Amino acid sequence: MSLTTYTMDVFNNATYTSIADAMLPHTQNTYWHEFDEISRYNVQLNYFERLWAAWYAFMGNDVLATGIMSFLMHELVYFGRSLPWMIIDRIPAMNKYKIQNQKVPSAREQWDCAKLVLLSHFTVELPQIWFFHPMAQYFGLATTVPFPSLFTMAYQIAIFFVLEDAWHYWSHRALHWGPLYKNIHKIHHQYSAPFGLAAEYASPIEVMILGLGTVGTPIIWCAITKDLHILTMYIWIVLRLFQAIDAHSGYEFPYSLHHFLPFWAGADHHDTHHEKFIGNYSSSFRWWDYCLDTESGPEAAKRRRERKLGKAKKVA
Repeated sequence: MSLTTYTMDVFNNATYTSIADAMLPHTQNTYWHEFDEISRYNVQLNYFERLWAAWYAFMGNDVLATGIMSFLMHELVYFGRSLPWMIIDRIPAMNKYKIQNQKVPSAREQWDCAKLVLLSHFTVELPQIWFFHPMAQYFGLATTVPFPSLFTMAYQIAIFFVLEDAWHYWSHRALHWGPLYKNIHKIHHQYSAPFGLAAEYASPIEVMILGLGTVGTPIIWCAITKDLHILTMYIWIVLRLFQAIDAHSGYEFPYSLHHFLPFWAGADHHDTHHEKFIGNYSSSFRWWDYCLDTESGPEAAKRRRERKLGKAKKVA
């Protein structure tokens, strides 16, 4: 009898209540059995906290549980958020909101982009995700329940946005230096009119460099404060992915966030960067480009001309 036949016979004759039982040798309990047990003895937990605790109890390995959940979350959010922009690109009525409306990505361009993004996800981001948990846990990362308060998560994520934006500005600006641009960053600028799926279309080296701002910031925070829950990390990653994909969407709407928060970067800020290949280096906010005079686009050029004229008049 072959090993495959033997394995199938064992599986078919066993009294497993779900396939997951056969896949996890450390337990004969189903996920929902773990959920019921946790619910019975931890009535103070809310429904989501019980689901969370049951997942870790069912997996029996924190690194494995976190790695699988993190990678699946990243893929679902990245491609799930990119999909609406792909659909919008095919709707003629939405073309009036397209910043560079003469450049709509073709299906072939979208597919070529998706292939490189997937390659990067599996070769660069998956190892980062997998090793994040043991590294962060070493510095005090919490994965247990109950979850932190909404206030705690909100202020920590706000700090992550500010710190990541600073890292992104300086590392992105450095990547526009001749040799680094030619050998690393040029791939990302293949599309002068960006689209949502192209947010992580980049050299694996660039993905690693810029990804340090997203992943490294919470790790440093955790190392210093000993106060970080992985749920906060997940919400931060989701919001950062939304920001990156929307910034690459190529669409400017009357209700875009920067109309209400003037310091928010948004799609028009980053679209100009791709079109002009220079300036607008920040990811989430506009203040670094404004303060260091690296803004790009017609309005920024106009302000520079006005400043020069003003200086010339003072000299005269």
